[in-house]
Amino acid sequence: MADHSTYRKDFPVSWDEMHRNSKALAWQLLGKGPLPGGKWKGVLAITRGGLVPACIMARELEVLLVETFCISSYDHKEMGKSNIIKMPAGVDANGEGWIVIDDLVDTGGTFKLIREHFPKAHFACLYAKPKGKPTVDTFITEVSQDTWIHFPWDLEIQYVTPMARQDETKE
Repeated sequence: MADHSTYRKDFPVSWDEMHRNSKALAWQLLGKGPLPGGKWKGVLAITRGGLVPACIMARELEVLLVETFCISSYDHKEMGKSNIIKMPAGVDANGEGWIVIDDLVDTGGTFKLIREHFPKAHFACLYAKPKGKPTVDTFITEVSQDTWIHFPWDLEIQYVTPMARQDETKE
């Protein structure tokens, strides 16, 4: 579990919201690719958070080529140095015509590293924080830097303390 001491706000995301926001992102990129008819060559998912949005976007944009860029930048306590685990094999040398997709851009470290390898790719995510916003080309929702986003794959249905009493439980 991540250390939440630096995060003052929680932002839970449901599966429905994830789906709707992924479709909204695809809608923004529809017809804007560099291939004839505004098509895209492929979608490059950043594992693991970018996998779900990548699948939805690939469907909506009718992109058949989906690759993964496996990178680790979080441990169980905090964000750390980004480590490349696996480079995508089928992406053109500069990434032109590819959409690089992740769930969130936090500080921008992951996108900066990937942009070194694929400088002409289009970088997109669902959620952007102020520090990471300069590294992304298209996003759906901006949240504050002190917000922890709870993605649906990390959640279970359970009781939640009302917001007015949440400060009491953190002491």
